[in-house]
Amino acid sequence: MNDPETDAELAAHADDHQHHDVSGGWLRAATFGAMDGLVTTIALIAGVGGGGADREMIVLTGLAGVVAGAFSMALGEFASVGTQNDAVDAEAALERHELTIHPRAEQAELARRYRAMGLTAPTAEAVARELHAHPDVALRVHLSQELGVSLDDRPSPWTAAVSSFAAFAVGGIVPLVTFLLGFSSLPLGLAVGGLGLLLAGAATSRFTVRTWWGAALRQLAFGALAAGATYLVGMLIGVSVG
Repeated sequence: MNDPETDAELAAHADDHQHHDVSGGWLRAATFGAMDGLVTTIALIAGVGGGGADREMIVLTGLAGVVAGAFSMALGEFASVGTQNDAVDAEAALERHELTIHPRAEQAELARRYRAMGLTAPTAEAVARELHAHPDVALRVHLSQELGVSLDDRPSPWTAAVSSFAAFAVGGIVPLVTFLLGFSSLPLGLAVGGLGLLLAGAATSRFTVRTWWGAALRQLAFGALAAGATYLVGMLIGVSVG
């Protein structure tokens, strides 16, 4: 029977915090997609705007960049996450083979790892022996201890792709809002894009230990660097319209 105080603490602990997605699924893809959409479009409009393009050319270039970038991000995320999962499956197959042909050696190796973590030798050996009595559990523990991967908590390629596509599209549209509304001011469009970077950067701080203003300023600096570089290229090369 559990201690009443322990039961009460367990009940309180179940609701006092919530972990965020850190397995590389939707959060990473969405964050990367939104930031990339903002920075890419800001840089594009800065480049063609710096070269003298009119509002129509800026809108065309920006929208083409958003569509191309969203598909590129989605396909890249799908391939990347899918390949990562395939690699985990391959390592699992290798580890399963090793557990089959060298069970005692694998059990001893696991016990050594637990001793290195601070467990006493009898306890480490007992835990390893108990785990190896269940092959599927042993496989998962070995993968976690040796490779730091989990068969039960892998990101979905589809989730990563859809999150990346949607986030890039939304982020990419923000710097184009003023041009789509009929304004032709490049500084105004860049300012709106910069505001988007600040807000997106501040939002990411919710999932990290960074301060909101530190994360916001970091993203703004990245965008400013990209916009400055492409604006300079646009000024040097220029565009021909007509």
